[in-house]
Amino acid sequence: MKVAIICFSLTGWETGEKLKKGFVEKGAEVSLDGKSRYIPDSIKEQTEEWAGQKFEDSDALVFIGACGIAVRSIAPYIKKKTGDPAVLVIDECGKFVISLLSGHLGGANELALEASEILHSLPVITTATDLHNRFAVDVFAKKNHCEIFHMKAAKEVSAALLAGKRVGFFSEFPWDGQLPEGLVLCGRNRENMPEVGIAVTIHKSCFPFASTVHVVPPAAVLGMGCRKGKEIFGIKKAAEACIESLDLYQEAIGCLSSIDIKKEEEGLLGLSDEWGIPFVTYNKETLLDVSGEFTESCFVKQVTGVDNVCERSAVLAAEKGRLIQKKTGRDGVTTAVALKDWRMRFE
Repeated sequence: MKVAIICFSLTGWETGEKLKKGFVEKGAEVSLDGKSRYIPDSIKEQTEEWAGQKFEDSDALVFIGACGIAVRSIAPYIKKKTGDPAVLVIDECGKFVISLLSGHLGGANELALEASEILHSLPVITTATDLHNRFAVDVFAKKNHCEIFHMKAAKEVSAALLAGKRVGFFSEFPWDGQLPEGLVLCGRNRENMPEVGIAVTIHKSCFPFASTVHVVPPAAVLGMGCRKGKEIFGIKKAAEACIESLDLYQEAIGCLSSIDIKKEEEGLLGLSDEWGIPFVTYNKETLLDVSGEFTESCFVKQVTGVDNVCERSAVLAAEKGRLIQKKTGRDGVTTAVALKDWRMRFE
């Protein structure tokens, strides 16, 4: 985690140094800046400019000073709760640690607890589900490394739980642990279903409830092969067509896979970088050792030594998962999709 701290007095600087040391010991990358004529090497830019820079490249911002300074500084940069960094405010004496922004998805609540432990201070957390010890779907998604969609429905889920109403729970995947209080397990049958619910799914069109929040795990692997030198535009177009044909979220694709002779293929590397997911490759011996029924190609075998690259690599990268889309060819690009034996966990 990358944490940026700013303070506005010598007392605040002392608190900031103590906090920085504690965060670093916990494995964080931390910067500490001061904005005061009395602090050596005080930054020259305005605090609002500092905040704008840190919003782009940091996971968390910590203001050691008045809440008003923080609010005015971050206001121009706040976009959406699924993307904003965590923001904390700490008084210069380190007595109170306030989770100001992105308490759940940004991790501000958790970070506030860590900071209060370091400073021996009082954490101030105002999110209703935390105050009432209720299940929070956005925290559940984050802890299970999932993306969350339809945030209006997520708010309705929280409101229903806080009001003591039933909230439906539908999942395409198994789980460990017990369903939290307030959640009711539901199938696809719409009879007697709660109005509001959660669907753990990789499919865009999965709406078992009138108001459904989607929790999307990165449980699928997109296996790919391509003609040498194929441009990224064509590779991306084929990848998008493949996942669209399966009604999948792009975010459900946890990685790309192929054979090792493609490990430097610029189009595949470009797609991996653009989607922010790993690109893994395997040698032909490893691919040939994968068991299953695969679509054979004499041409591919002649070029690579393997009868099928996209299917075999997808199954292997999915930890010997199952194919949900066999080989499809589009303009010099082949695609296949495999699904991991993925499980979620309720704590």
